[in-house]
Amino acid sequence: MTQFLRLVPLALLVAAASAPAAQVLPSYGEDRAGTSGFQFLEVPVDPRGAALGGTAVATADDASALFWNPALITRGGDTQLGAARLEYVADVSLNYVAASQKVGPFTLAAHVQALDSGEMRVTDEFSGPSGTGETFSYLGVSGGLTVAQALTDLFSYGVTAKFVRESAAEVNMDAALLDLGVHYRVGETGAAIGIAIRNFGLNGTASGDLPRETVDGGTVTEDDFEDLVPPTTFLLGMSYDVMTEGDHALTVSGQLTNPNDDSELFNLGAEYVFADLLSLRTGYAFGADERTTPSVGFGLQIPGLGERSLRADYAFSQFDRLGATHRIGLTASL
Repeated sequence: MTQFLRLVPLALLVAAASAPAAQVLPSYGEDRAGTSGFQFLEVPVDPRGAALGGTAVATADDASALFWNPALITRGGDTQLGAARLEYVADVSLNYVAASQKVGPFTLAAHVQALDSGEMRVTDEFSGPSGTGETFSYLGVSGGLTVAQALTDLFSYGVTAKFVRESAAEVNMDAALLDLGVHYRVGETGAAIGIAIRNFGLNGTASGDLPRETVDGGTVTEDDFEDLVPPTTFLLGMSYDVMTEGDHALTVSGQLTNPNDDSELFNLGAEYVFADLLSLRTGYAFGADERTTPSVGFGLQIPGLGERSLRADYAFSQFDRLGATHRIGLTASL
C-alpha cells in the first residue's frame, strides 16, 4: 500500500507533463498580456528556483522561499540568510536579500528585491534615436515582512505583506501587496504540495510629474496617470522524492503558473543531490515565450560546518532573441 501511495504523485506529474498545453484554469493571456505593472516582481530571483524551471512553490527550502511561497520558510534552520543576483538582458540587474528567524512557534522574515535598469538615453519625437542628451533610469523595489507557522510536521502556512515601488524619470508608482501560501507534505510518501498567491492587492497609484516638449515649442507637464494592476499570480505545485538512497537523492517537481496578465504555464523541474554536497538541476517552462531550451544550474554545499550550512548556487537560462541570463546566489542556515 505504501509503495502504491508513493507512485501516485509520480504518475500525476507524468500525466501532467504529457499534456502541457492543456489549460487547467481559464486562460485569458492573449487578451490580458501587458495589462499589469510591477513586472520585475515576476522575474525569479534565486538560482535554484530558476534552474528548476520555476518549479519552487513546493520545493524552496531556504531564504528564497519568501519569493515563491512564504509557508516554506518554516522548513529550514532557526536562522536563514540568502542573497542572489541576476545579470538580466540589456545590462539590467536584479538583486535580492532575505533573512528569517524562528521565534517561538512562528518564523519571522524580511526581504528586499530591487531591479535596476541602469542609465538610458531620453529620446522623443524631436531628438531621434540619438537622444536629447539627458538620461533616466528605471528602478523597481519591493520590501516585505513575513509571518509563517508550521501547524504540524506536515502542514505550514505563511503571509507576506510588502510595499512595492516603480520609479521611472520623475514618476513613482506605489502599491501594498500580499503573498499567501500553504505547504503540505503527504505523510511519508515523498510527495509535497505547495499553493501560493503572489502579488495580491489593490492597484498601484502614481505620484510625480513628467514635463515634455510640444510641437509648437512649449512645455506640457503630465501629472495624470492611470493606476497599475499588480501582477497577481496563482501557483500550484507538487514535488516527489523519486530516490533517497545513500548518497543519492532525486526530486522531480511540477507546477502550474497562472498569472493575471499572460497565458498559463506548466513547469517541470528535477534536482539530483550527491552526498548533500553537489546539486544538479534542470527545468523547463511549457508555453513561455522566448524559452525553447531548458534552464540548468548547480549548487555546491560547503562541507565541515556541522549543523550549519552554506551553499553557493548558479543558474543559466537562455532567451531565443534576448540572449543568456546568469544567476548567482548564497544561502546559509544557522
